[in-house]
Amino acid sequence: MIQFMALVRKDLRLFFNDRRAVAVGMLVPIVLASFFGYLFGGQGGNAETSRVAVLVIDQDGSNISRGLIAQLASDKNLDVKPATMDTAREAVRKGKATAAIFIPKDFGKDAGHALFTGNGKPELGVLYDPSHRVELGMVKGILSGAVMQTVSKEMFTGKSGREMVNDSLAQVENNSQIAPDVRHALTDLLGSVQKLNERQDAERSRAGASGQLDSYGGLSMPYETREQAITSGDNVEYNGYAHSFGGMGVQFILFMGLDVGIALLTLRQTGLWQRLRAAPLSRTMLLGSRTVSASLIACVILIVLFSFARVVFGVRILGSVAGMVGVCVAFSLMTAAFGLMVAAIGETVEATRGYAIMATLFMVMLGGAWVPTFVFPAWLRKLSVIVPTRWAMDGMDNMTWRGLGFSSAIAPIVVLLLFTLLFDAIAVMRFRWRTD
Repeated sequence: MIQFMALVRKDLRLFFNDRRAVAVGMLVPIVLASFFGYLFGGQGGNAETSRVAVLVIDQDGSNISRGLIAQLASDKNLDVKPATMDTAREAVRKGKATAAIFIPKDFGKDAGHALFTGNGKPELGVLYDPSHRVELGMVKGILSGAVMQTVSKEMFTGKSGREMVNDSLAQVENNSQIAPDVRHALTDLLGSVQKLNERQDAERSRAGASGQLDSYGGLSMPYETREQAITSGDNVEYNGYAHSFGGMGVQFILFMGLDVGIALLTLRQTGLWQRLRAAPLSRTMLLGSRTVSASLIACVILIVLFSFARVVFGVRILGSVAGMVGVCVAFSLMTAAFGLMVAAIGETVEATRGYAIMATLFMVMLGGAWVPTFVFPAWLRKLSVIVPTRWAMDGMDNMTWRGLGFSSAIAPIVVLLLFTLLFDAIAVMRFRWRTD
């Protein structure tokens, strides 16, 4: 045990004497975690997102098209500006605008007819940046509501709507091909709209010559939503920094474990491990001391990261403290075992570094350390359960902002320890003292 602890102290001293390693392992993840946490909602869980740039090409010039543009411009999520077809296409192609909406000629008239008959529906052209497909869905949703409200308002109370209702009423009454019961229903509908128009005219006359009275605003969404974020308890806001600090901690600790493996491989190539092997030290003791020292370094990094997050950004462990400690320790052991496995199966430093970095980045990406896994496709979310970092991130999220109990940490701890045993077994079986 004395020899074992001496080896551990030696590794810790070497790491903390290397200022660059300490800076990369602690300061860089703090900076990146702060940045990602701000992007994904910050301390209050409300990200201050930019308005989506939308260009509008109006070739109709009708009351409906002008009302549609005004309705879109009033939405707080959109930044609406007029444009021509050529300038709009070029702006979208260069990424200066997310989408461009093309309103064709006679759109207002055709949309009004389609509102009552369902025939001859006009098309609104939408040019969009394919890298902003998520924003496109939001723009289309806002556009559909704005079109419905604007067209219905004009058709029921506008000048062109009056003319169209009168024409449609005459066509229905004179069309012998329409079934009597259908003709009667359409006549009642259009007649009611006609009476509504007459009432609007009377109200405007009483209001004065300005004609500004408008008691009908068109059809609108018949509901509102009441949103409630479910966190660890009532009046507890989601803290986006909790996930980002966990993610950056996972990433840089994995890279630290990779450095441990690369350093071990370098020592093996220089023959130092052969000299240590000549001492009365077993292979298990030498590899075990590396595992313990790397695990302790990983735990220190996590402690520093979450301490900074607690003091600066208010990140708290709202769930089980014991569960959080268990997840961090299990992940630290897994990282150390991963580094030993890299050293065991590597041939040369140069070749090993390439595939080891690639494997590390895949684990970070699929584990949800960069972005939460809910943005993944369904098949990728299912696949990510075979990656140890996914369990580490889930465990940290459960113990921090989700506020879950120790039982929710058991599965991540067990899975991480199983990966630790697997990586350690591979390292012990495959480790060679010589490079030849």
